[in-house]
Amino acid sequence: MKVKVRSPGSATVINAISTGCGSAFGIQLYITVEAELTSNSKITCKTEEDVDTSLMQICVDNVLKKFQIESGVKVKTKSNLPIASGLSSSSATSNAVVLATIHALLNTYEIKPNTNISLDDMEIINLAVDSSLQAGVTITGAFDDASASYLGGLTITNNLQRKIIRRDKWNEHNILIYMPDKKSLTRDADVARMKLLAPWVKLAFKEALKGNIHQALTLNGFLYCTALHYNPDIALDALEAGAVAAGLSGTGPSFVAIADDNNSPLIMDAWKSYPGKVISTKVDNQGTKVITI
Repeated sequence: MKVKVRSPGSATVINAISTGCGSAFGIQLYITVEAELTSNSKITCKTEEDVDTSLMQICVDNVLKKFQIESGVKVKTKSNLPIASGLSSSSATSNAVVLATIHALLNTYEIKPNTNISLDDMEIINLAVDSSLQAGVTITGAFDDASASYLGGLTITNNLQRKIIRRDKWNEHNILIYMPDKKSLTRDADVARMKLLAPWVKLAFKEALKGNIHQALTLNGFLYCTALHYNPDIALDALEAGAVAAGLSGTGPSFVAIADDNNSPLIMDAWKSYPGKVISTKVDNQGTKVITI
């Protein structure tokens, strides 16, 4: 029996690489994973996109180890969430593959989650984060991205302690995403240079804790633009066109702007001068969900 799970990407409020504390919110762009058990002992991973499937295989293997079950598993993904773009595609993939594999096993084996094995939300998120770290697709484990993707809405986190400091449903703002014609892998980012930002990123994080999310996102974005050599004019143009917040997402290359219905067309027009494309979406408050079993 096939299990289908949908997991949203997320956009950055505070990038956790410099301080270990971060914040992100879910967006309505998704990785969809289909998982089913097979009669052989192989883990087979396929994707519609031309991407490395190592992360998917590690996720499945870690779930099987946790359940102490040997089984063949076939996993297939499709996505409208751009990869290597700073929009948490790795966290969304980990969340979706882990949850889909768990439900495929639960449907086949007589397992009682409350007694035989711990399977609450935090346990699943941590299993996904462990898999991402093992695969080398993240620097901090991206607990902020993973929690926003899994739970939906806005999360503020201590990534080093894997602790959710605050979690809120968020207004379904218009989210505009500018994507240049290039990709950027988080693991290739200059960590030492980003660590230099720590005192100022801490100021942005304090604003997030106060509830000043728009200010925090914008300040964080400009700081990381400087460290990672991205053009801050992209965010400034969005702000000039009426965005209430704009900044770099993750380690780039995507920029995110928050806008209302009136300003969205103006921001999209302002970004037309840059090579690449603009995606219009909204905040996701649903998180990672089983679609069909």
